[in-house]
Amino acid sequence: MCNGCVQKEYPDRGNTCLENGSYLMNYLGCANCHQRDFVLISNKATEDEDGEEIVTYDHVCKNCDHVIARHEYTFSVVDEYQEYTMLCLLCGKAEDSISVLPDDPRQSAPLF
Repeated sequence: MCNGCVQKEYPDRGNTCLENGSYLMNYLGCANCHQRDFVLISNKATEDEDGEEIVTYDHVCKNCDHVIARHEYTFSVVDEYQEYTMLCLLCGKAEDSISVLPDDPRQSAPLF
């Protein structure tokens, strides 16, 4: 991975977890060929380990195939919640948890 290609390493993205795509606001340009062009996705793989889906891929410079960053996205269901995580030098780090129930028990107000 190349910290010369990004403005900030692993920026905090809150709860924005990307399963695909690139966070171009953080892309300075390729440190190898000094071009600021499209970022391609290569070597995309999806694994399913013990009920956890893991998507990994490389962000690559369109012009010289320089690997800018390695992206990892995970999805799992834990108890009654869908759990998402993302970790990538370019796209950042993020976590999110969403209830699978119609009404999220964490969001409901106490009755008394």
